Amino acid sequence: MSDKELTGRVAVITGAGRSIGREMALELASAGCAVVVNVRQNRAEGEGVVREIEAKGGRAILAVADVVDAPAVEAMAKAALQKFGRIDYLVNNAALRESRKIEDMSFEDWRRFTSVILDGAFLCVKACLEPIKASDAGSIINVGGLSGTLGGPDRAHVIAAKAGIAGFTRALAMELGPRRITVNTIVPGQLAKPDAPHEMPQHPVYRPLLGRGAWPTDTAPLTRFLLGPHARYITGQMINVSGGAFLSVG
Repeated sequence: MSDKELTGRVAVITGAGRSIGREMALELASAGCAVVVNVRQNRAEGEGVVREIEAKGGRAILAVADVVDAPAVEAMAKAALQKFGRIDYLVNNAALRESRKIEDMSFEDWRRFTSVILDGAFLCVKACLEPIKASDAGSIINVGGLSGTLGGPDRAHVIAAKAGIAGFTRALAMELGPRRITVNTIVPGQLAKPDAPHEMPQHPVYRPLLGRGAWPTDTAPLTRFLLGPHARYITGQMINVSGGAFLSVG
C-alpha cells in the first residue's frame, strides 16, 4: 500500500471513540482519508480522536449520534457531506457487548443490544448509501463477532445480532455488487486486557493459536486494505482477525 492511497476519500466510522473503532479511524486518516468520527454520547472521547488525526495533518469531524436514532444518523451523513462533499466508505462498528444469561434477559435488554448492532447498521447504510453509490470506489464494512459463528454462553443477544450482521453483509454484497460497491465483514478476536496484552484470553469456547488476545490495532490494517484500491474485487466475505481462534474449535 502507498502511504496515502485513500487521499480524497471520506469514511464514516461508527463507535469510533475508543478501542477498535478508534484505531480504524487513525489508520484510515494515516492513509489520507477524511474521517467522520461517530460516538453515541462520549463527546470527549470522540474529540480526542479528532485531535489525534488533526495533529498529524489529517481531516476529521466529530458526529455525536446514537445509531438507532434515524434522524440523528441522517444528520450525521448530512454533516459529512456538508464538510467533505462526499462519502465513500461506511464502517459499521458500533455495538454493545455485555454477558447476560437468557433467563435474566428481558425483551428490552434483547432489543437494546440487537438494535444497536443490526438496526444501527441498517440505518447507517440507508443514510450513507446515496453518496456511496456516487463514489467510484464505494465500500461498506460491517464489524462482526467470532461468537456469531462459534456461539458461546450468556451472550445470546450479541451472538444473534452478530450472526445477523454476517447475513446482512452477504445480502448487501449481492444487491450492491452491480453498483461496484464492495461489502465485507471483519471479525475481530476477543480483545486482550489492556494491562495484560500478551496474555491468552479466558474464554470457554476458543483459544487463539498465536498465544495472545486481539489488540485493537490488529483489525485496522485490514480495514484500510479492504477500503483501498487493491481490494476492489473482494466482496461478500467474512474475514477473521482472531489469531487463528476460529481453527481452535472442533
